[in-house]
Amino acid sequence: MGRGKIEIKRIENSSNRQVTYSKRRNGIMKKAKEISVLCDAQVSVIIFASSGKMHEFCSPSTTLVDMLDQYHKLSGKRLWDAKHEHLDNEINRIKKENDSMQIELRHLKGEDISTLNYKELMVLEEALDNGVSTLKAKQNEMIEEENQNLQFKLRQLHLDPMDENVMESQGVYDHQGVADYEAQMPFAFRVQPMQPNLQERF
Repeated sequence: MGRGKIEIKRIENSSNRQVTYSKRRNGIMKKAKEISVLCDAQVSVIIFASSGKMHEFCSPSTTLVDMLDQYHKLSGKRLWDAKHEHLDNEINRIKKENDSMQIELRHLKGEDISTLNYKELMVLEEALDNGVSTLKAKQNEMIEEENQNLQFKLRQLHLDPMDENVMESQGVYDHQGVADYEAQMPFAFRVQPMQPNLQERF
């Protein structure tokens, strides 16, 4: 006896539905592989289960992307909307910019410059000169900051304003001691009077 004809409608029982899905999915994949081999056809099958799990097959001689491109050209249907096309164009633009920057970086390293003409070499030389000038300016700036920090630390070592404030608050100020202390200080850190004759009055 032959098999009875099955009514094509949704299977309500979830277990029976899952078993039927697995069997028929495997059957479709098998048929897709067979027609791809027997008939040298390009076949692509994508199946999404109700759970969201994806199953796919594509002929070894092609890729899914190539299949979709061919479908787009032959059918004339738009597979991507304007938003996706803009995103694709933006990605391509960024890739080109990245490639250009990689080439420019190699040129700055002195690599792959044999293909450059005289004008391009002059532009490259100018860019390198500007880079060296900027680098030297930054180095000088850092050296100047370091010198200022060192001078500040030296002043902290030779001058202690707290001791002077305490002596002034107590009304005791040993001028001879201060003179001896200043004599030991480096000339660069000595306090020079605005009027030279002021010290003679003491």
